[in-house]
Amino acid sequence: MPRYHTLGKIPAKRHTTFKKKEGGLYQEELFGTAGFAGMSSLIYHIYPPTVVSEVKELGDVSPKIAIAKNMKALSFQGFSIEQEDDYIESRKTLFVNGDLHIGLAAPKTFSSVYFYRNSDADEMLFVHVGSGTLKTMYGNIKFGYGDYLIIPRGTTYQIDFDSEDNRLLYIESFSAITSPARYRNNFGQFLEHSPFCERDFRLPTDLQTHDEKGEFRVLSKKQGVMWEYTHSNHPFDVVGWDGFNYPYAFSIHDFEPITGRIHLPPPIHQQWEAAGFVVCSFVPRLYDYHPEAIPAPYHHSNVDSEELLYYVDGDFMSRNDIKKGQITLHPGGIPHGPHPGAIERSVGKKETGELAVMIDPFKPVAITEEALKLEVDGYYKSWMH
Repeated sequence: MPRYHTLGKIPAKRHTTFKKKEGGLYQEELFGTAGFAGMSSLIYHIYPPTVVSEVKELGDVSPKIAIAKNMKALSFQGFSIEQEDDYIESRKTLFVNGDLHIGLAAPKTFSSVYFYRNSDADEMLFVHVGSGTLKTMYGNIKFGYGDYLIIPRGTTYQIDFDSEDNRLLYIESFSAITSPARYRNNFGQFLEHSPFCERDFRLPTDLQTHDEKGEFRVLSKKQGVMWEYTHSNHPFDVVGWDGFNYPYAFSIHDFEPITGRIHLPPPIHQQWEAAGFVVCSFVPRLYDYHPEAIPAPYHHSNVDSEELLYYVDGDFMSRNDIKKGQITLHPGGIPHGPHPGAIERSVGKKETGELAVMIDPFKPVAITEEALKLEVDGYYKSWMH
């Protein structure tokens, strides 16, 4: 990803007149990044997207740091986050550095009285529990358990959840989230050794044009401050668009694992990358098939990165007493590895059903007050047992 996509009606040439049947012109918007040199899409609105009747500063929503510098292995019970009625209020940022924020959310609903856009960061939402529809001006994307939703920065969206039982892992990335470059050729096509291909990505469909005037609240986050914009036109008044910059979905269940005779390092699990981190998908797979193979990972030191592992499902063979939604943080500069007994248990095993998301930031992360509410006491001592 990304690749060219288009929905709805667009003119034959860009930056030319696109006339409405009733008279007047559709309003063209370039939605792009990196000035005019990055990813972009051309969007055609019924009305100008610039008509704003009011702007309010709602306040600073920056996460409160509890531990700025950490050198201790830590763990957190993610499912201990209590559900909240509102999507925005439910988002709890747990770990931060200059490249990304990582958090959890357990929303019952996404209020229909507002729209949301993150003007600072690309968002990755991983759906652990729940299903629904991501709604944007580009069209709709249905999602469910195990889906990654990639939402480019500045994208205005709403979410229709199918029920009140929802749990999300999210990343706010201050650089673009993309697929690993080593899996793409010079034309952007996925290569034959890639663990996924274009067929696995779900792009927006069902473009719904809202020809509505009124007062439409858009909550916009910028530099840690939440703003409320009141637009005079519905944000989804789009009749057509084309380009490369748009949201999409990918299911962790469509990641095809790479295996070998002996244990292979974590980069084989890589799913996403950005300027300051990578994200890996650990999925059910056959174990290493050398007759003397040790399927459990070897002890290792992440000297140049942190390791955050979010446990989704199955029995994670390298850890003891791990629950769904639990997060482990292994800081850079010190060794970590399998829990006592894990190496011996793994010998002779043929496969694993584990499911997990690993985030490796290349710079240390600070730990927020919200994270400490979820901390598992004494995790750093768990290798003594």
